[in-house]
Amino acid sequence: MNQKIKAINAMEILDSRGNPTIRTYVTLNSGITASASVPSGASTGENEAIELRDGGRTRYGGKGVLKAVAHVKERIAPILLDMDPTQQAEIDRLMILLDGTPNKAKLGANAILSVSMAVARAASMAAGLPLYAYMGGFGALRLPVPMMNILNGGKHADNSVDFQEFMIMPVGAPSFAEALRYGAETFHALKGILATKGYATNVGDEGGFAPNLKSNDEACDVIVEAIRKAGYKPGKDIAIALDPAASSFYEDGMYKLSKSGQGKKTSQDMVNFYDRWIRKYPIVSIEDGLAETDWEGFRQQTAQQGSRIQVVGDDIFVTNPKFVQRGIQEKTANAVLIKLNQIGTITETMEAIALCRKAGWGYVLSHRSGETEDTFLADFAVAMGGGQIKTGSVCRSERIAKYNRLLEIEAELGKAAIFENPLKEGGAKGKT
Repeated sequence: MNQKIKAINAMEILDSRGNPTIRTYVTLNSGITASASVPSGASTGENEAIELRDGGRTRYGGKGVLKAVAHVKERIAPILLDMDPTQQAEIDRLMILLDGTPNKAKLGANAILSVSMAVARAASMAAGLPLYAYMGGFGALRLPVPMMNILNGGKHADNSVDFQEFMIMPVGAPSFAEALRYGAETFHALKGILATKGYATNVGDEGGFAPNLKSNDEACDVIVEAIRKAGYKPGKDIAIALDPAASSFYEDGMYKLSKSGQGKKTSQDMVNFYDRWIRKYPIVSIEDGLAETDWEGFRQQTAQQGSRIQVVGDDIFVTNPKFVQRGIQEKTANAVLIKLNQIGTITETMEAIALCRKAGWGYVLSHRSGETEDTFLADFAVAMGGGQIKTGSVCRSERIAKYNRLLEIEAELGKAAIFENPLKEGGAKGKT
């Protein structure tokens, strides 16, 4: 039976922060109906595709998405009816043309992406395949190593820590299930350590703790202590990944570490700072260590540290093939953070990943701080085979939903499942 898109509908739902987002339903002529919900970012790059909000103050403080919902129903649906749902690239192309702007400002990237994702899911159901196998083929066997956000600073916490995210990566685990266990046990060990030190153990948007730590260094110190307390070896079993979110403390060409009282630093000062930490701690990955406009600073960091750690660009690339290509040419980084809603369609996201593969760069499939219970990201990470996923801590159900889906995929693949350290060539060079 030839499958055709029979109907497309959408509605306003809430994300994990209690803010509106969009869920879209795609129904095929066979009766199959699939849905997809779009996440929302708080810390966004200046070149990201536009998330359309209603504005005004009468509903949800202006954050409603009824305009995006209307665009799905009234603008997008009519041009896609009777199309074959397996024609993903053509469907995405038509929506991009309909919008007609470089950043999807007319229809909204949230509206476009919700349709793109729902179409892919409907097509996978029609094919009788799990989403990861439909999108990645029968060679989609690799489970990602998780980057688990367990400690926060920067704009995510009221403390003396300048950097936004401190994550653990269970690089020495033999399987995804074991990696999840390593991370959960370390998370709970950290909670106990923080409580013993008299720190608060409440969690933020992505499930990480946000205690009032005394310094940047103390954040790494307590994580290493937690790894050991959980019975693991820092650097061998579990490594550290950072997301300083440097754009948040970059001003007038300088990095202002005002929360920790460490003053102003140049780009080279920041790179030297990270050098000290790489030597001191088992750090294997640094994301957005420099600001999104500091291309030269990124290049300096990659030249100095790229052979030892993964240098990840997020805000500087915003999952946009144009910026990723520039980064490859200028040796700006050696990895890209991949977020579907930064660019707005599955096709464009896959184009960015293809560039990473061709250049030999790493790529990390990532959630957003405002998430939903949708598990699309988990399947997509396996489909793309990059071996890394960033989807929050081991608490908060919208994060756990992705981890539990990955457990299901690993169980389904059985002995064919592949799980390995994607950073084993660089390794953790810090003290263990």
